[in-house]
Amino acid sequence: MTSINQAVAPEEHHPQRGRRQDDDVERDASENTPLLPPTAQANDDRSQPRRETSARRSLLTSLQSPSGSNGNGKSSKRRWPSLIALAGLCVLVILIIVFAFLAPSTVEQYGQEAAVFEPTSLSIDSFTASGVRARIQGDFTLDAQRVRTKSVRNLGRFFTGLAKEAESGASEVEVSLPEYGNVVLGTAQVPGVKVDLRDGHRTHVDVLSDLHAGDVDGIRRIANDWIDGRLGQLRVLGKANVPLKSGIVSLGQQLIRHELLFANKDIPSVPAYDIKKLMFREIELPMGGKGMAADASVIVENPYPVELTVPPLAFAALVDNCHEDEPYIKLADVETHELRVQPNQEVEVNVTAVVHQLPDPLTQECPGSGQSPLDLILGKYIHGKDTTIYIRGSSAPQLHTPDWITTLLHSITAPVPLPGRTFGHLVKDFDLADTHFTLPSPFADENSPESNPRISANIQATVALPEEMNFNISISRVRANADVFYKARKLGELDLHKWQHANSTRIPASKHEGPTLAVSSRVENAPLKITDQDVFADVVQALVFGRKGVLMHVKADVDVELTTALGDMAVRGVPAEGEVPVKPISPPDGGRPGHGGTNNTNPLLNSLHPTVSNLTILTTTPSSLTLSALLNLTNPTPYAATIPYFNIHLLANHTLLAHATVENLTVNPGFNAFLPVTAVWHPLSLGGGHPAAHVGSEWLSQFISGYNTTLTLQTHRASFPGQPELGESFARFAVEIPTPRLDGGPSDDDGDGDNDGDDDGEEKPPHFLKSATMHLITSTAEVTVLSPLHHNTLIVTSLDAEAFLPHPPPTTTSRQTTTTFEDSEDEPIARIHYPTPFALPPNKHQNPSNPDDEEEGTTSPPLPVSWSPRGVGYDAVRKALGGKLKVRASARVGVRIGLWNEEVWVRVGGVGAGVRL
Repeated sequence: MTSINQAVAPEEHHPQRGRRQDDDVERDASENTPLLPPTAQANDDRSQPRRETSARRSLLTSLQSPSGSNGNGKSSKRRWPSLIALAGLCVLVILIIVFAFLAPSTVEQYGQEAAVFEPTSLSIDSFTASGVRARIQGDFTLDAQRVRTKSVRNLGRFFTGLAKEAESGASEVEVSLPEYGNVVLGTAQVPGVKVDLRDGHRTHVDVLSDLHAGDVDGIRRIANDWIDGRLGQLRVLGKANVPLKSGIVSLGQQLIRHELLFANKDIPSVPAYDIKKLMFREIELPMGGKGMAADASVIVENPYPVELTVPPLAFAALVDNCHEDEPYIKLADVETHELRVQPNQEVEVNVTAVVHQLPDPLTQECPGSGQSPLDLILGKYIHGKDTTIYIRGSSAPQLHTPDWITTLLHSITAPVPLPGRTFGHLVKDFDLADTHFTLPSPFADENSPESNPRISANIQATVALPEEMNFNISISRVRANADVFYKARKLGELDLHKWQHANSTRIPASKHEGPTLAVSSRVENAPLKITDQDVFADVVQALVFGRKGVLMHVKADVDVELTTALGDMAVRGVPAEGEVPVKPISPPDGGRPGHGGTNNTNPLLNSLHPTVSNLTILTTTPSSLTLSALLNLTNPTPYAATIPYFNIHLLANHTLLAHATVENLTVNPGFNAFLPVTAVWHPLSLGGGHPAAHVGSEWLSQFISGYNTTLTLQTHRASFPGQPELGESFARFAVEIPTPRLDGGPSDDDGDGDNDGDDDGEEKPPHFLKSATMHLITSTAEVTVLSPLHHNTLIVTSLDAEAFLPHPPPTTTSRQTTTTFEDSEDEPIARIHYPTPFALPPNKHQNPSNPDDEEEGTTSPPLPVSWSPRGVGYDAVRKALGGKLKVRASARVGVRIGLWNEEVWVRVGGVGAGVRL
């Protein structure tokens, strides 16, 4: 303004010189106009002439005048060039501010918010020594509706509409991660791209770019955090110096920085996969020997528009060691084939894993666990639980695979969850042969295995091999812990924890079923722990009284020792489940009735055919006998049993008379001879007093008279000392059996229970009274008696007897034949009363090895006889003189064995009595 005032002041007196001076002033103003305001200039230079002040005031007055005149009222048209210049300068300043400062920042913000790039395809054209050559295709659009601020949206739309399009030159993009110490993920060489900047206009972009890997160690850290799930969020920073131009206008080098935040769901997860096929096979190793290979086909989801061809890769399959802080154990070498990845399509990955040998740490038991790492892996897998296998890139260079990929993959360990697989019912058939049962030992502790019943048997099973196992396999040893069920109720636990030798034979697949393995093993003395006595009682009842057998359900975890191409290995906890049919103890034909025509309907008991021999009295008291005998019986079942100790009660008419004991006894299928038995006869004490003693005397009388007697057998708590519950369980099945006959014992020949022997008229020797000889002149009789004892003397303390004619009476008489009569009165033909004791020595003539040998018996001293003086009886005796007369006898006999005394009655029929003078 000072220069302008200087140019105006002289013009008032010299117009023309003023115009020349005006030009000079304008020129001088452009060169010498001071930067400070006039007031500041005056303060600094007091010598400025006063005419400058008046000229400045005059110009300001003219500019402020409404009429545009000067102070004298005259028009000043010569002022317009200055006004136009000043206005143009102001507009230029505004445009410079808008385009140089406001427009770039506004357009930048607009571009960041409005830019939309939708990738349609990402393909790897090829792998290079330092990275990959990638082709990126997509659609670029500026969408103004995405811009939140209205002023930015409007200005951005205006400026990009003016520019219409922009083109970038070739540049290098660097991608880094600020939160990981600005580690460089990689760089990309991006060629020039031209895009349409107008709102809503779509530009298709097709770029071929060289991508170079960055810091491998940094990439490894990021990859491990992502795999381990520790990558909560990720900030990615991209930087590039990009040359830009719009049309012919060059915008120079522009530094472009763009930051993306990936968090939570924005971070891509590990792709889902499914194992479509898994097959194990045996292979020949290049260096000799055999190994195992696993071929797998894995379907992997690919939800991304990515297309590439992955070269063959090599990995190492690792598994957990005993503890997490210990290094992984290498299990196999894994190779993948060349893989073609199509955009947004599932990818089928074919993998081959080769196991050369099983490393020692894999099969050694972990301290304190009893299981090896291999046991833990296989245990989870075969029980349907997920297990984890770790995959790490191989360090060995691969053909056609760049080194940077090998280095990167070797630095990353990725866990791969392997879904478990349940194989269903592997055991198809399960059978027990040559079964041997051992009852509890009486000396075993209550909680020891010997206190339980034990089973020995040949186990024969058919195992269905999974389709995946396409290789030779054999089973050398097995062991198991099995739960046994009956009708869905648990019976007990079968303890097979000891290794048992086994043999196996592979059976090829047929049209109807896959390959199987026939396994046989011998189990010795496996304890069966009864956990539910009621269920066990039901099983015993079904086996003893049923005829169809029972079906037991077995669930077991089996440990199997396998022999494979990799050597011997143990697979523990293999689930096995199957049905075990148990044949009925009763014979299928029901057996034949026992001696004496018993009415017992149990076919098993009817088939035993028990007989007693070699009866020996061990000790005596005034009211008890302890005796031993040899028992012969037939076992109609296919099962054998060993009985270390067993005690059972003997009852008659619901009265306890005795108890019998067997020890160290083995019963085999079929006929069993000379089984030692010990019994204690003590009704007075066991049965509860004199009523029981009377029942015992009555039973003995019937027994020695040859009647069809029975005994009830019932277990009790002391039957199995180590398992009192087992004895109580069996006590529910008190069974009644025919009393075993003594050697040479009689039978009720006519089946009417009176033992009169009148069914066929033949003489059959009685058990106790064999024969008699009557002397008419001396009125005496000599009786031949068969003592049931072979080692003890039996004392007859008293004898009161009567003889009767049999029914029907004899009809003919002959010295050489037996006489019978048509009719007979029920009165004695002779009586004997003999109070004097006499001894019956042991029966020494029995041959235990041949029970059919004839026994001679012992003849009594002459016994006084009182004859009936009249009647048919006397006539029958007289007519039978010199021959034999068949008579019936009834007697009360006092007997003593040692300290034991008892009085019994005897009734026998069909006794052959010789008649002599």
